[in-house]
Amino acid sequence: MSVSCALPVIITPDADVWEIDTNAYADCGHFVDWDQFPTKTGPLKTSHVEIPQSQKDLKKMARAGTWGENRALRAEAYNQIIKNINCRIFTPTATVYHNVSERLFGQNGLDDHPLPEFLDCCPMPMYCLNARGETAVKKILICIGDQYPDITYCPTLPAVVALLMHFSEDEAECFERTCRLISCTEPHRTYIEQSFLSYEASGMTFGDLAKKYCQAGHKLITTHCANSSEIFSDWLMWIFGDLPFEYIIRVFDIFLLEGNKVLYRVALALLKQYKLHTEYEDQDVKNDIQEFVKNISNHVCVEKLLEKAFSIRLFSHKEIWLLHMANKKALSQSGITVMQPRQPAHMSIDITQFSSEIVTAHEMRTVWSWIPERYSLYPPVLLFSTLQNGYSLQRFYSHCEGTEPTVLLIKTTENQVCGAYLSTDWNERKKCCGQVCTFFGTGECFVFSIRPDMERYEWVVVRKPEMVKTAPPSPRSRPRSYSYGARLSPTPRRRSSTMTSAPSSPSQSTNFLTVPAEGSPNRLSPFLSVRHFQLPSKTASMFMSGNSQGFIIGGGGGQALNIDADLNMGRTEHCETFDNPPLCEENFHIQHLEVWGCKNS
Repeated sequence: MSVSCALPVIITPDADVWEIDTNAYADCGHFVDWDQFPTKTGPLKTSHVEIPQSQKDLKKMARAGTWGENRALRAEAYNQIIKNINCRIFTPTATVYHNVSERLFGQNGLDDHPLPEFLDCCPMPMYCLNARGETAVKKILICIGDQYPDITYCPTLPAVVALLMHFSEDEAECFERTCRLISCTEPHRTYIEQSFLSYEASGMTFGDLAKKYCQAGHKLITTHCANSSEIFSDWLMWIFGDLPFEYIIRVFDIFLLEGNKVLYRVALALLKQYKLHTEYEDQDVKNDIQEFVKNISNHVCVEKLLEKAFSIRLFSHKEIWLLHMANKKALSQSGITVMQPRQPAHMSIDITQFSSEIVTAHEMRTVWSWIPERYSLYPPVLLFSTLQNGYSLQRFYSHCEGTEPTVLLIKTTENQVCGAYLSTDWNERKKCCGQVCTFFGTGECFVFSIRPDMERYEWVVVRKPEMVKTAPPSPRSRPRSYSYGARLSPTPRRRSSTMTSAPSSPSQSTNFLTVPAEGSPNRLSPFLSVRHFQLPSKTASMFMSGNSQGFIIGGGGGQALNIDADLNMGRTEHCETFDNPPLCEENFHIQHLEVWGCKNS
């Protein structure tokens, strides 16, 4: 697992450890109702504890749960970690809290002050705080609303304040710690989402990560839920609302050191466990997940859950941040605003009136769930159809140019269905010269089959990163003689046993596009643009290519799809770019071909 360099920098001059007098925090639990507390706490073990300055050692302690053995130790560790987070210059302090609290509550009391609007309809987990603690949490939230008028939506804030309240000496200290988390300026890190737009973008980001790291759970949600995006949007509340205290506090220990990356990890682990322990029987998936998380102790202990979470080789802080920003931009362009009141941000696409000659509405819903969510926000719109526009490659290009991304659907005369998601505008092909051109596209491209079997094949670098290191020749790859930058020499034509009118290899007939040279994609997706891949060969990035002879999707040892100039015949083989099997019969006749785009994208 990679360790990001964006962790908070904790500086302790002339010392390698923090020397902590835990007696100073011996009374930090006086806001807790111990009769309701689910776990027992041990006594103070020593009056003098040393915590290492090393980030690596700190993370080991947090992940191992060392602080859980001593409440006072955890309280001071929180204090030191939060104190050293880089914040805005004018972050409110404990002194500010005393002044604001006196101004707001000095004469009228708490009852005359409603909670801030950014908490409207948000859950208020109190984690066994007593009446005094609950009142303190509400006062702190009201004071935060007074000091941060730019916060418009923040459902996780009550849980954060309540957790910090457990380990604070007084309200002012808890307020100051919370404000430092809100005002964090660490690169590529956000502790607390503070607007509806940002909160919903995090839900989209989690959906994207689930699509890669928990495919079974993602498929269950997208297949059985009319509004799957609403479920993904609530992922943060699985942690800061549904997790029992003994679980969330362990997550919170690591969260303070490692930021929101740990939250994504834990939520993915929860989704994996949910899929493992549930048998779908038309239940309400949203409520079922919440109940599962609330009763997580019946399925997996906290140590095992964290072990599973950290076994996920997640993207770096920067890559997650880039993906979040791309999703945020997409939401903004679709009309979601910072100030928008709480409601489903992007209703599931209404395709009840969907009409296609190739796929059903249910099949299209599945395909749409595969594409990046920043595009699946928009309903599908038909760009090209052989039924309407004829079997013309030139019309295919003219109808698709100026639009990205696109979804290609092909139905064969044997009623098999396959296709591809293409991230880049077909206009890119015009940068090529003559009959030989380069591949273009990005790592977000993928190919798929729908009938007889529904399966998606992503870029091999994304699906199987271990193949990038060695990338031995595939046993299914056919030996070919590539001449990069030059036209392939024609080979003797062989008769196909299954379809006599189609060649056994695209290079054996001028009806098919010549295999082009490898190109350098310069517009990788947000979460791949900062990754430096050591590709196994030039063929690992052959995404899409086309000219007047036809078009190709995928390359290396064969092509995932190779369509002729008349949009009449095609061939599919295993290729190194997607490591896919043939998507249908290797040689096929095209019955219908359609291209779909994203409306307003």
